[in-house]
This record gives sequence, structure tokens and C-alpha cells, in this order.
Amino acid sequence: MKIILTQDVKNLGKKDEMVDVSDGYARNFLIPRGVAVEATTANVNKMRDKQKAAENKQQRETEYAKSFKEKLDGKTVEVKAKAGENGKLFGAVAAKDIAEAIEAQYGLSIDKKKIVLDEPIKVTGVKAVTIKIYQGISASINVDVRGD
Repeated sequence: MKIILTQDVKNLGKKDEMVDVSDGYARNFLIPRGVAVEATTANVNKMRDKQKAAENKQQRETEYAKSFKEKLDGKTVEVKAKAGENGKLFGAVAAKDIAEAIEAQYGLSIDKKKIVLDEPIKVTGVKAVTIKIYQGISASINVDVRGD
């Protein structure tokens, strides 16, 4: 019997996947528990519509991420922080500070979690930072840390 899974099932398949199982397993276990529905024409069409909608959504998000990358890639963001005489900062410049500077200088809102810093910036100067915008799409910016 062909069924469409409504949840991930271990050793059987992932959600929205059509699989072939024995009649008893489908009728007595999977369907009563709401884990699967029978693969009727209506349910198959509904599954395909869901998949097309998901593909369209992913395509829109990818296009948005690419345009966001074009706006941000290669830009220099200036961050001001208190520093001593030798250029060492009294604190550190974290991802939150960089995200706020990007929004203030370029008007682009970005989540601080998407900014990749190996460690907080603790000295003045220019440092290259990567921003992961979307799956496989990342931008590289320069962060210019200046002392007050």
C-alpha cells in the first residue's frame, strides 16, 4: 500500500515522502496514529502542491539572499570603541556591535548570529569578517575598529 508520511518515521522515510508499506502496517499502525495518510489522488496532489510551494519559497529566499549579499559584500563598516594608547580595546567588539553598525551605516538589518567571528575583536584596525546570509551564500565585509 502506498502512503504519504505526515511525520518523519525512523527506518521508513521523511515527512511528505511517499513510501510503499504492507497493508497491515499502514492500516493498523501508521494511519491510526496520524503518522501517515493513504496515497489517494487528492493527497498526492496536496503533497506535490506543498513541495512546489516549498521550492518557490526557497527560490525567493535565495534570490533575496543574493541581493542582500550584493548590497553588503566588500563594504567597510566602522565601529567605534574605547581604546588605550597602544590600540588595545578596553572591551571587545562583538557580533552585536557589528550588526548594529551595519544597520546604522547601511540600513540593512542582520541577525548577530549570522556574523562569524572566531573571537571578539580586541584591537583597533581593519579585520575581515564573514556573514552567513543563507545556505551557501555568505558576504565578506571589513570591520574598521577605531578607538575613541
